[in-house]
Amino acid sequence: MKRVMVRRDSYYDSVVLMLISTEVKKMPGITEAVVAMGTEMNRDLIADMGLCDPEMDSATANDLIIAVEADEEPAVEAARSRVDELLSRRGGTGDGADDATTVRPATIGAALRQAPESNLAIVSLPGRFAAREARRALQAGLHVMLFSDSVPVEEEVSLKRLAVEKGLLMMGPDCGTAIVNGHPVCFANVVPRGPIGIVAASGTGLQEVACAIAKAGSGVSQALGTGGRDLREEAVGGMMTLHCIRALADDAGTEVIVVISKPPSASLTPRVIEALKRSGKPAIVHFVGSEPAADDGPVRYAANLTQAARQAVAVANGDDAAGTEPATGAGFDAPDDEIEAIITRETGGIAPGQKYLRGLFTGGTLTDEAVAVLTGPLGGVHSFDASDPKLALRDPHVSQEHTIVDLGEDAFTVGRPHPMIDPSIRTERLDREAEDPQVALLLLDCVLGYGSHPDPAGAMVSSIQAARDRAAARGGYLPVVVSITGTEGDPQGLDAQRTKLEAAGCVVMPTNHQAALLALRIMEGRA
Repeated sequence: MKRVMVRRDSYYDSVVLMLISTEVKKMPGITEAVVAMGTEMNRDLIADMGLCDPEMDSATANDLIIAVEADEEPAVEAARSRVDELLSRRGGTGDGADDATTVRPATIGAALRQAPESNLAIVSLPGRFAAREARRALQAGLHVMLFSDSVPVEEEVSLKRLAVEKGLLMMGPDCGTAIVNGHPVCFANVVPRGPIGIVAASGTGLQEVACAIAKAGSGVSQALGTGGRDLREEAVGGMMTLHCIRALADDAGTEVIVVISKPPSASLTPRVIEALKRSGKPAIVHFVGSEPAADDGPVRYAANLTQAARQAVAVANGDDAAGTEPATGAGFDAPDDEIEAIITRETGGIAPGQKYLRGLFTGGTLTDEAVAVLTGPLGGVHSFDASDPKLALRDPHVSQEHTIVDLGEDAFTVGRPHPMIDPSIRTERLDREAEDPQVALLLLDCVLGYGSHPDPAGAMVSSIQAARDRAAARGGYLPVVVSITGTEGDPQGLDAQRTKLEAAGCVVMPTNHQAALLALRIMEGRA
């Protein structure tokens, strides 16, 4: 039984609707459910799923569509009631919204009239609309965090030029994390304020470094995202990275500057280094996936995200020689004998037919760091955007031999929230990997903080345990290695998340880099 319901002039946030869709699909008797605004893309998506109705054809982007397929009529009615219940909790501009308490201005100008003290706008719209609203915010004198992706590069160039002219931040497009004056923005963690400023063209890279700084006993003055193309595209020219470096140079609360990015376009690297030298402050640089260069005056190169954080803390503490490496020469914080005991325990039951590592990540930069650690020693790791065409996945939804994927890529999130919000993207993939008898190890990240799922560890432990049980039933053993990016101050709680993962048999490592190193040691030792 299929039912499509359209509610005119009822607007709700797309992420909220995606989460509601996920919740409704779990109900008894429901085989499919989509709750979405009536955009052309959403209408096509619903039609492709076989949930068609003539009323839907006239739906607009301001109309809410509820499409349900169920075993029988009572299940449809139960789903409709559940949607209404969830919408009433979330609020909106249509039926069920608590308009008396929820202020939803329709324009940047209206928002400023209601909150004239505001100085930052977060723009999260489909890419074709996002640049226009970001420009309006800049013209109104607001700093901008542009969460949206799929913004044309020429629009990014224009927006960043305008921002630099006005002395404003234009973070993004595709920027999901920042900490401004102690306030976490979008996906960010609860870390102390302190002397270290971060400029990052990567969201989870920024989070990993900020959390490592906090764990090392220091804090963050500002953490500014720039968007991934800022240093990668010649046309963008690193405009926002250079602008943020100048801002941190002028910031009295910043004593050390950290720059995190994938390897920049060749012509932009010297410009970044020169800007850091001009800042007059010591700086730490890490280009994820590249070999560190020799230190250059006040600019130091770190070998990984963890080392970048620890070097920054050491310099801020006036101890230039400390904090550059983990406690042991093998690259781990734990003593060598403890690491060896873990490797012995985790390799002992792996069956001969178990050959391949599978990494399922929610953080793009964490994915890249793991690939950099593993691809050489393992003879190649397949990934979504591998630099070697031979290692590019033929189908991103199907693993090949050793595979590590960032499940936040567009290929996985069309019509769905990011996996840091909706863990079902990963648990569905994890369930499929569990059916492959050749899987020898699972490598996962667990990213905490504002914006992330309230219990990311709890959301995946049942799938982890089921995967381990399947391997055991086949006469094998499945090690699962996980890193947690987060702090005890995060809403999810670092210790609580670690406890849940360890109870499911996971080996939890303190950093993503150390998790990848341990995964490598286990893969090397399984024979």
